[in-house]
Amino acid sequence: MASFSLPHSATYFPSHSETSLKPHSAASFTVRCTSASPAVPPQTPQKPRRSPDENIRDEARRRPHQLQNLSARYVPFNAPPSSTESYSLDEIVYRSQSGALLDVQHDFAALKRYDGEFWRNLFDSRVGKTNWPYGSGVWSKKEWVLPEIDDDDIVSAFEGNSNLFWAERFGKQYLQMNDLWVKHCGISHTGSFKDLGMSVLVSQVNRLRKMNKPVIGVGCASTGDTSAALSAYCASAGIPSIVFLPADKISMAQLVQPIANGAFVLSIDTDFDGCMHLIREVTAELPIYLANSLNSLRLEGQKTAAIEILQQFNWQVPDWVIVPGGNLGNIYAFYKGFHMCKELGLVDRIPRLVCAQAANANPLYLHYKSGFKEDFNPLKANTTFASAIQIGDPVSIDRAVYALKKSNGIVEEATEEELMDATALADSTGMFICPHTGVALTALMKLRKSGVIGANDRTVVVSTAHGLKFTQSKIDYHSKNIKEMACRLANPPVKVKAKFGSVMDVLKEYLKSNDK
Repeated sequence: MASFSLPHSATYFPSHSETSLKPHSAASFTVRCTSASPAVPPQTPQKPRRSPDENIRDEARRRPHQLQNLSARYVPFNAPPSSTESYSLDEIVYRSQSGALLDVQHDFAALKRYDGEFWRNLFDSRVGKTNWPYGSGVWSKKEWVLPEIDDDDIVSAFEGNSNLFWAERFGKQYLQMNDLWVKHCGISHTGSFKDLGMSVLVSQVNRLRKMNKPVIGVGCASTGDTSAALSAYCASAGIPSIVFLPADKISMAQLVQPIANGAFVLSIDTDFDGCMHLIREVTAELPIYLANSLNSLRLEGQKTAAIEILQQFNWQVPDWVIVPGGNLGNIYAFYKGFHMCKELGLVDRIPRLVCAQAANANPLYLHYKSGFKEDFNPLKANTTFASAIQIGDPVSIDRAVYALKKSNGIVEEATEEELMDATALADSTGMFICPHTGVALTALMKLRKSGVIGANDRTVVVSTAHGLKFTQSKIDYHSKNIKEMACRLANPPVKVKAKFGSVMDVLKEYLKSNDK
């Protein structure tokens, strides 16, 4: 495709010093203005654009790094203070020596050299800009994500900066709430929150490959959204992606995304947990980098959604944040984002967290109901419309329990009928949500009914994916084509004969029923 550049705005709006109105002779003349036109304010000099042969990466190379001596490393998750085990982020390692999860630990002493006001102003200054890579909602917080990565290694589609909207009608009409918000992480490059973490992971893989580390491709097990994000970001960087999907257990919209982005897709006759077991075995033997949330790099990107929520509220802290949970990395990521903001002085507290699970895949909920006192017991997840959280043996169970304890959190569940009714109810107020958000809304409705969440509590529901990825479930619901489900809010089309009288009769009846 041929490239082109737009002329500088001065081409169309010449300044007074560049006016083309020139006298034909040296004689002076005076123009007297008789109208009462308002004075034209002086034009602000525009910053010159980069040269035509330069792109935004080139421009970033010339920009001096603002902050120095910031670093991060892998450490065993929730290790005791006496632990000295750590790894460079440039090492290919997923678990500690004891087999525990890893966490990305930042140098808080270095970060604390700058106060909370500095960080707030820095992050705010980058919102809505196109400077590489800070136009991304993830990389606008680069110093808190991967502080040592070169801008040139970053793989980004300017993900993040997702919509936080006031759910006015749903909150007021159905919950008597006046401060209900939805963080729509599904408004993203591939339609889910997974883009946030995948940008970070694939960027680090890009760096490792340039360092000649033994990485040929990147692989993941997926219930749909992870594979979509992985394949898109790998395709952007020219890195092979390998995807393990459970056969016949994800939507066509989810399946087509990795296929379209050129991933090598294996449809395996098992569930997600089976795919996860296989990909872990495969990545231990082949030069394939593991991209599942066992890899703590992804959580560094996902935590930026929490920082964004605070930023969008002008650094005021909501009372509650409700997050759907499957593999359970995201609930910890939200905790980590809020915790960093508190520790570094941007805010003075963190919100209470709620993890919402489908009743058909609810191992965390059962563990929570036991008071976290008994050993965690994985289970065989049953089929749920919230397919991305259909996980019975979550990798990040320890992370989730930690986050819930630290945030005085709660776990709730939603049956299939509850989550589908909640989805339909939300859609009827102008939303178009995924079933996983229906799970979160069900949790909210239960906690509101019990009085745990108050009418005036500022509450954020995290919508993890776009509803357009789950249209078949909506079609089945509104067609009343779901076995053993009443589908009480179904809104099927009305068949009418192609006659004026028939159409008028139907419309009059409809208007009469809505004349309230």
